[in-house]
Amino acid sequence: MLKCKTVWKKLAPLARASSTVCRQNVRRTGLNNGRTPALAPAAHMSTGAAGGGGGGGDNKLYVLLVGAALLGGGVYAYQTVRGDKQRYQDRLTEISSRPNKAAAGQPSAYIQSEAPAVEATETEEVHEQVSEPQAAPAAEESSPPAPAAEESSPPAPAAEESSPPAPAAEESSPPAPAAEESSPPAPEAEESSPPAPAAEEPAPSETTELPPVDSVPSPAKFPSHAPYLLIGGGTASFAAARSIRARDPGARVLIVTEEPDLPYMRPPLSKELWFSDDPRVTDTLRFKQWNGKERSIYFQPPSFYISPEELDSAKNGGVAVLTGKKVVHMDVRGNKVQLNDDTEISYDKCLIATGGVPRNLQVIERAGDEVMERTSLFRKIEDFKALDKVSRNVQSITIIGGGFLGSELACALGRRSTESGLEVIQMFPERGNMGKVLPEYLSNWTTEKVKREGVKVVAEALVKAVTYKDDKVEIQLKDGRVVKTDHIVAAVGLEPSVDLAKSAGLEVDSDFGGYRVNAELQARSNIWVAGDAACFYDIRLGRRRVEHHDHAVVSGRLAGENMTGANKPYWHQSMFWSDLGPDVGYEAIGIVDSSLPTVGVFAKATAKDTPKAATEKSGTGIRSESETEAVAISPVASSTPAPTVEHQKDDYGKGVIFYLRDKVVVGIILWNVFNRMPIARKIIKDGEEHADLNEVAKLFNIHED
Repeated sequence: MLKCKTVWKKLAPLARASSTVCRQNVRRTGLNNGRTPALAPAAHMSTGAAGGGGGGGDNKLYVLLVGAALLGGGVYAYQTVRGDKQRYQDRLTEISSRPNKAAAGQPSAYIQSEAPAVEATETEEVHEQVSEPQAAPAAEESSPPAPAAEESSPPAPAAEESSPPAPAAEESSPPAPAAEESSPPAPEAEESSPPAPAAEEPAPSETTELPPVDSVPSPAKFPSHAPYLLIGGGTASFAAARSIRARDPGARVLIVTEEPDLPYMRPPLSKELWFSDDPRVTDTLRFKQWNGKERSIYFQPPSFYISPEELDSAKNGGVAVLTGKKVVHMDVRGNKVQLNDDTEISYDKCLIATGGVPRNLQVIERAGDEVMERTSLFRKIEDFKALDKVSRNVQSITIIGGGFLGSELACALGRRSTESGLEVIQMFPERGNMGKVLPEYLSNWTTEKVKREGVKVVAEALVKAVTYKDDKVEIQLKDGRVVKTDHIVAAVGLEPSVDLAKSAGLEVDSDFGGYRVNAELQARSNIWVAGDAACFYDIRLGRRRVEHHDHAVVSGRLAGENMTGANKPYWHQSMFWSDLGPDVGYEAIGIVDSSLPTVGVFAKATAKDTPKAATEKSGTGIRSESETEAVAISPVASSTPAPTVEHQKDDYGKGVIFYLRDKVVVGIILWNVFNRMPIARKIIKDGEEHADLNEVAKLFNIHED
């Protein structure tokens, strides 16, 4: 039909010109005949038949020929118009009978034109593209746009001609009909000119049939828009997703994580998993908690989540996880992010919960590839699996670092050394294990505990150089000592991930690192930060950044609530804990810095005063991880008199250590004392001076059996 219309447009001016010439010739012939005298005598004519018959015959012949031409032209025009009309009706019938037209209210197929051919009758190859559902695709992208205004197909196809190229067609938002053509309007465009620009733009097709299903590539694995976008797949993101869904049951949440795994808890990677009796623990990632209950490292099974491609169409919303993708750029004005494969995803609300990356020593990084190949950092599931494999294939492992992670890994591998003969060495610059956290007497006791686990401790060790020589890694210390080993584990802290700060225009704290956020964990409009990457303001202790599980849970949960409009400030005092095997564990809250004055109150431990006896308090199965302010009620002190505190005793079964600043308690460690964290939280929140901390220790009932 469109071709016939184009032909008619070209023939119409010729037909009009021909009819004009004919009318002029007929008029001219009539005038000439009128000027010939009717009674002219034949005698006056010098030639020809009587009455001038020669000239009149010529005119009549001309009129006859013109009339025949007009008649033929009229018949041709009539047949052409009639045929065009019939083809036009047939075309409308064919278009209206298509299945995708009948299902205009359903999500349209996601297609993108592939180099459409010039001829109007040929088909186009299409492939799927992620987009929002369209009520009805625009018509006829492969034919000249002019006749589109005359057709009755849906969504105003005439907009194709009058619209300039739309930038939105290049983004991940739904392609609008007006954006189908990227060239300026050309109503009289020749059909022989190729529509090259339109061939590269995503445009639904109405002029061609969809190819067979098996010839269409699989759809993209993620939507182009997420109402709630969570960057990072750790504890904070999962807590935020659960909180969002609790307040908004129909919410659609998309978690984007660089890791290949679904959200999981990190603490068991350096604790319980190493004590599992299952030889397939690296595959199952299931462990027994100290109280004997078994569970998976993952927060939820895969069935809890929906696939990313279902996020748009899920009736009741859901949580989708896009694994193996990293957000490399944020456009905060456009409310969209760019992934490492150049794909863009827009959002309404966004949470940054990127956590951090483990640090390494510069002397190791400068030592060369042979040393780096024999050095492990520890943070992810892959790191746990790799270190487990290394520990079964080498004779010696050296852990550099005396903090929480280093001491936990030392104890875990030390237990394995008694079974396989593995040599485990732990070195650190402090005088004892966790020397930056525990008071000196307790740090020394902890060091002896680690030694009893089969670990060789090298204290006050400052690494000067690391080399690879004679199939061994040599660690040279500044005091001249040399430690030879097969493998190094660097456990020297965490660097918060703030790669998005530059593109997003977010402020990074110069003292603590991490994104600076307000009391509601908000960094900018529609952007929140939670977990290790957040530098928040503590109303009691000032600005802080915390790298522990409980903080990730609570800050993620609060950020999720605020993303749904709660507008709550972050007043929670998060806690953290560490276990040196199943027999010794401690929980801490506030500022626990060994440089502060401390007061410790201890008592004799019983069989229940171990991590094995700790009671689970949260939905994730990690003890004491998320008690709220509401449960921190005024405790009732024990009536049992407190014994005299004697730090020189080498038996710290259980107790409470108070950290003071200006005579006010700013930090508390509960040593083998469990399920008392709400009390410690309230003491710090009150911020009062205490004349006798022995009386305060009674609040924890440590002297009761």
